[in-house]
Amino acid sequence: MKIAALLIIAYLLGSIPSGILIGEKFFNVDIRKHGSGNIGTTNTFRVLGPIAGTVVLFMDIAKGALSAALPLIFQVNFGSIHLTELIFGLCAVAGHTFSIFDRFKGGKAVATSAGMLLTYNPILFILATAVLLLVLYLSSMVSLASLCTFIFVSIVSLLIKDYLLATIAIILTLFVFYRHRKNIQRIRAGDERLVHFGINYNRNHH
Repeated sequence: MKIAALLIIAYLLGSIPSGILIGEKFFNVDIRKHGSGNIGTTNTFRVLGPIAGTVVLFMDIAKGALSAALPLIFQVNFGSIHLTELIFGLCAVAGHTFSIFDRFKGGKAVATSAGMLLTYNPILFILATAVLLLVLYLSSMVSLASLCTFIFVSIVSLLIKDYLLATIAIILTLFVFYRHRKNIQRIRAGDERLVHFGINYNRNHH
């Protein structure tokens, strides 16, 4: 019963619609009706600005990190603490992408997955963040940076022989690619939205 209750809590934590809350409470804006309509970090940056976007980013990372840490906090596991962390983190990811507070809609799973990785393997989280920032700087595309980062985590997980993380990472990579399918089409067509950062943006606006 304790584990079941904590799993539900992890899902509910993940379900907290950060972008909607920040938009409605502080800007009187329903972010779902502006920009891409997504409730995640990127659309929050575009619609509400960098401060709101940063707050939503940290909230979404925190959801995944805290959910994955619940087994450590409450001393429960399924025989392996590493497996348990990932299962709890996945509950948060499920909540984020299929939020009970947003009619089972939600974000694209990137920041909440990053939070799960932060708890599970902080060093790999730092490396993944560096890859994301590098690709973002080169491309000025959050979508491409996110996709490359998930591929990076999957490959590194295999190289360090963490097959449990590799399995989860590959599943999440496929899921994130599916959630970004429209972005991928725009990337291939050369008309993906650029953020106001990096080489590609500067090249296209000078």
